[in-house]
Amino acid sequence: MKKKYNPKKIEKKLQKKWKTEQTFKVYEDLEKKKYYCVPMLPYPSGNLHIGHVRNYTISDVISRYHRMLGENVLQPIGWDSFGLPAEEAAKQNNQNPYDWTKKNIQDMKKQLKKLGLSYDWSREISTCDPNYYKWEQWFFIQLYKKNLVYKKTALVKWCSKDHTVLANEQVIKGKCWRCDTKIKLKKLPQWFLKIRKYAEELYQGIKLLKGWPEKVKTMQKNWIGRTKGIELSLKINKSKKIIKGYTTKIYSLLNAKYLAISPDHKYVKTLIKKNSNLKKLVKNQLKKLTSTSNFKKIKNIGINTKKFAINPLNKKKIPIWIANFVFIKYGTNAIIASPKFSLEHLIFYNKNLLFKKNNKLYKKIKYIKKNKQKNTISSKKILKIIKEKKCGKIKIKYKLQNWNISRQRYWGTPIPIATKENNSIVTIPTKKLPVLLPKFDNYFYKKNTSKIKINGILAKIEKDTFDTFMESSWYYARYTCPHYSEGMLDSFSSKYWLPIDQYIGGIEHATMHLIYFRFYHKLLRDFNLVNTDEPAKKLLCQGMVLSHAFYYLKNNIKIWINIKKISIKLDKKNNIISISDFKGKKVFYAGMIKMSKSKKNGIEPKTVIKKYGADTIRLFVMFSAPVNSDLQWNDLSVKGIHRFLNKLWKFCYFNNKFFKKTKKNKKEKLNLKQNKIHFYLNKTILKVSKDINIRQTFHTSISRIMKFFKYIKKINIKNDYEYFLIRKSLIIILKLLNPFIPHFSHSILTSFKKKSYVNINKWPKIEKKYLKEKKIKIIIQINGKMNCILSTKKNLSKKDIFKKSMKNSIIIKKIHNKTIIKKFFIPNKILNLITLN
Repeated sequence: MKKKYNPKKIEKKLQKKWKTEQTFKVYEDLEKKKYYCVPMLPYPSGNLHIGHVRNYTISDVISRYHRMLGENVLQPIGWDSFGLPAEEAAKQNNQNPYDWTKKNIQDMKKQLKKLGLSYDWSREISTCDPNYYKWEQWFFIQLYKKNLVYKKTALVKWCSKDHTVLANEQVIKGKCWRCDTKIKLKKLPQWFLKIRKYAEELYQGIKLLKGWPEKVKTMQKNWIGRTKGIELSLKINKSKKIIKGYTTKIYSLLNAKYLAISPDHKYVKTLIKKNSNLKKLVKNQLKKLTSTSNFKKIKNIGINTKKFAINPLNKKKIPIWIANFVFIKYGTNAIIASPKFSLEHLIFYNKNLLFKKNNKLYKKIKYIKKNKQKNTISSKKILKIIKEKKCGKIKIKYKLQNWNISRQRYWGTPIPIATKENNSIVTIPTKKLPVLLPKFDNYFYKKNTSKIKINGILAKIEKDTFDTFMESSWYYARYTCPHYSEGMLDSFSSKYWLPIDQYIGGIEHATMHLIYFRFYHKLLRDFNLVNTDEPAKKLLCQGMVLSHAFYYLKNNIKIWINIKKISIKLDKKNNIISISDFKGKKVFYAGMIKMSKSKKNGIEPKTVIKKYGADTIRLFVMFSAPVNSDLQWNDLSVKGIHRFLNKLWKFCYFNNKFFKKTKKNKKEKLNLKQNKIHFYLNKTILKVSKDINIRQTFHTSISRIMKFFKYIKKINIKNDYEYFLIRKSLIIILKLLNPFIPHFSHSILTSFKKKSYVNINKWPKIEKKYLKEKKIKIIIQINGKMNCILSTKKNLSKKDIFKKSMKNSIIIKKIHNKTIIKKFFIPNKILNLITLN
């Protein structure tokens, strides 16, 4: 063991050893308990950022911990390598997106390896690899045959910047989730996957997700939007047509004031055929609906159809209005609106139907609550009337819409469908899979006329590609058998490893990837490819990494500046004291915000690794904040972590140098100091184990280890056994730290092993006999005179000691009919009760 800590040297040496020996390569082993840990696969952008480091370090800490428990641990990695950024970069640089993606994967792979992550690299996958997406194409064909996929011309959400359709989940506040462009509505023939068929199971299955964050489960419930209500058949006045209206407030049906239908309701389509003015109004309404991110401004726009529906319960005529809020919020086509019982219905009613301001209705919330309390006709009575009249039925509806999986881009999985000259659709035969992408050029999509011969007949291949969320919805299952060539999944391997024991990724995926992820797993199950209902037992959502961001103004536009180009002064708490100007321009501080390329506030991990080593950055991201909270980047804290590692290394070096091999004398009793060391040592193992495995509060586990190290450093060693005990404590500290700083701990433990037996790869066991706290004696006084001695646990509070003393027969007798006016307490020593008389 060298005297000076040299992270660059020890990390390079150990990483080479892991690679040569394939240390983390695993196979199915029925004799061992399996543990499957999956971090969400990264997009190969070319450079790691600290967010990546945090995500993959969390995964690695958990994997290494379970490996030390003796479990068969699989931690794989892959690349979500299809997508828009690669295509756009390829266009700008006049190269094939495959070449751009391949280079980025190579660069990121090198960076990940420098972090010392314990991946089974033999299972590495890339979603743009034909050997991967071949099976996705095969599975799509099976879904098509089972009528779970369909194609139709639909009004879809279109991003004019990315030139592609978006799924509902990819539209956030009326804007594209990726580029923040306002979306438009467009009619296009599209492929859809019937996720709504699984809406009830997805909703009910949330109950099974015991190890998932409550926030994610709530977000999924709200997105699925399950409601139970009544679907009522309303006849259109002076017509034979019927509209089926819906409400969750069954008790409100007798008070219905209007029927609100969506702009794309089939009855609207009938009306606009005969009314060009109405057609213009509807078109304008749809335009406003999708051209603003401020839904509050436009959701109460209504169009009067000047038609009426008949409420079958009381035969009253109610006007039919085309209302934006139905289209966006409910995902149902017609709502039976009752302003008396709904705030949303009331606001729309006031704006569009009353035509006069009714000041009495401005205290809206109180008004609604009051009416709900006054409601006298129960839902049961109304349901009875509906049953007698046979005019409606109970229905469960969902906000969740079928998944639009078509994308009008080149760099994606080709959809394995072809169209014959007579416009009939035919699936690509299995023997012709995978359908490969043709040669790339900048104008590919517009002029794509790729054809294929099927049974001797020439057919045009579908030019749309899959939404990339398709590839990222089943990769975790393919990790279990990445080289299997006989099918999509090897049943033995997938059933051995699945479900995932620990899944890790950002909460921003709650209503996109994590919905599709669960849905796709159920599809795989229904084709007997997996045998569980849910893909992951536990989910950990890490927070973002934040960093200082700066900008100057040019024509009132923010121009972001890299922190390296300006001079700033920070205090010890990472607060900014002063900022320099930038090329004569005033610099503004944007605060601690999410690290990103666009804001130029990212920190490159390779720079930190070069300066301090991988273990320093690993320990920093795990120690500086709870994993589910945002982490603020702080250079001073990184230096502090590096100082701690240097102190630990130095202490271990001197212990190793002067260590005398000793054994405990079994006949000799331990003294108070030695017992105390044993107690704190085992208590640290217990708490760290719980912090990592149960609470997943990794920052507190590191803090406990640091405190224990600080404690043993101060111990004055007086004999050989105490030398032995300190060495044992150091070995335990290094083992507890091994998941966090594997290069550092492995290097020292290997050096220790030369002089004493150390099982590096095993998690330390707790010696329970040392955790039994000895009872202490507390003197109970009354008015300063000792009356009895209580034998109790150490460190009990005054309140607890008083309760115990009041159960003692001597004390009860002494204070009978006396009033206690004060209690003087010296912890672990005396309780003195002062009484009157």
